[in-house]
Amino acid sequence: MSQTVLIVDDEPAIRELLDITLSRMGLNTLSAASLGEAQSQLQEGHPDLCLTDMRLPDGNGISLVEYIQRDFPDVPVAMITAHGSVETAITALKAGAFDFISKPIELERLRTLVSTALRLSEHERNGRQQQGQHTGPQLIGDTPVITILRHQAHKLARSQAPVHIQGESGSGKEVVARLIHNNGPRASAPFVAVNCGAIPHELMESELFGHVKGSFTGATRDKPGLFQAAGGGTLFLDEVADLPLAMQVKLLRAIQEKTIRPVGSNEELQTDVRLLSATHKDLADEVGAGRFRNDLYYRIHVIDVQVPSLRERLDDLPALVDSILTRIAGDDPSQKPILADSALAAMRSYHFPGNVRELENILERAWALSEGRHIEAADLQFASGPGSKTSTAPSKTAAMAHRSANPEAQDAFGDLEGYLEDVERQIISVALEQCRWNKTATARLLGISFRSLRYRLQKLQLEE
Repeated sequence: MSQTVLIVDDEPAIRELLDITLSRMGLNTLSAASLGEAQSQLQEGHPDLCLTDMRLPDGNGISLVEYIQRDFPDVPVAMITAHGSVETAITALKAGAFDFISKPIELERLRTLVSTALRLSEHERNGRQQQGQHTGPQLIGDTPVITILRHQAHKLARSQAPVHIQGESGSGKEVVARLIHNNGPRASAPFVAVNCGAIPHELMESELFGHVKGSFTGATRDKPGLFQAAGGGTLFLDEVADLPLAMQVKLLRAIQEKTIRPVGSNEELQTDVRLLSATHKDLADEVGAGRFRNDLYYRIHVIDVQVPSLRERLDDLPALVDSILTRIAGDDPSQKPILADSALAAMRSYHFPGNVRELENILERAWALSEGRHIEAADLQFASGPGSKTSTAPSKTAAMAHRSANPEAQDAFGDLEGYLEDVERQIISVALEQCRWNKTATARLLGISFRSLRYRLQKLQLEE
């Protein structure tokens, strides 16, 4: 059955252009020249999508967006704005518009927008019984803050508005981003996540936009960038505050023009991605300090989502623990670890500076080091003891270590975890060689359990 698009514009030429373009896509159209006519067509024609101009004789497009949001929430609506009218576009997105397109209308861009919006309309009208079928990370818990966040993520999945997700490290920002992607019209397309803080500045442009062969030393072939890899889907820029200022300018242009130019290329490529971003920093503070561009801030910060820390939702601990232990057990439920009440009580009094990610690491480590299936409070290794926060005053031991620091100790400064992992990897490798890779004998030689050795081999990537 053919789908129907309602066109709302007081210019007959625009209505005719849109009607011809959409008809060639196999779609039915309805037309309205005013706000009043549009409301009548919505009530009588039940369209699958609405395209509306901003300026109407008896009102404006924002009023129509709000009317549709209230009375016809299953109908996505896209705003037609004047060229370069960023404020209008942002206002429309905040009011609930699915997306926007600027005049003069680019027909290819229009076709892409309409196709994406109609997928959403079909999902909304026919897919309610399929809710929850998407696989992937989920928000675990039923505390009020998580219930509100889950509802917000599902609502934002209906829009193409840029969303900025803010929260502490390890709190689950990428989980929220994936939830938005998985419940929207782009769910079947790629979700590409990139940590902006992990890419060297000199490679940033090539990673995001791609490059052509011969554009720089080492560019032996054409390489598509992450914008292209996410084509039709979602691009998630994690730790976006770490982008260098020069790269922020190019990202802003890619968002505004919906085009990119690979390094070394003379041609611009059209892009079709939903942009989500996140950071543990306060972007407004970064703007004030001159480290983040004000214009880019307003383009990616159209809608703001706050992810609570784990200590703000400690009542979700039992559900989170159960989910993590189920995952640890894998395909054998009979091997699912059992957390003692004393261990859960110890967790409730801990500060969790690393949030859910730290909880996962604590449980995985405790399971690897514990004997049997039970995890006791003694098996938990907290960063600084249950409930305690890192002291600003150096301990006596730390002060002595600093005063007598030798070259080997200084190698660990700035990356203690990495240094200790290298030492552990070297010791285990020597033990494995000595035992001719007999893991049982290696565990006995090192004085640890076989389970602990297996955990360390996986963590250090020493598995054969």
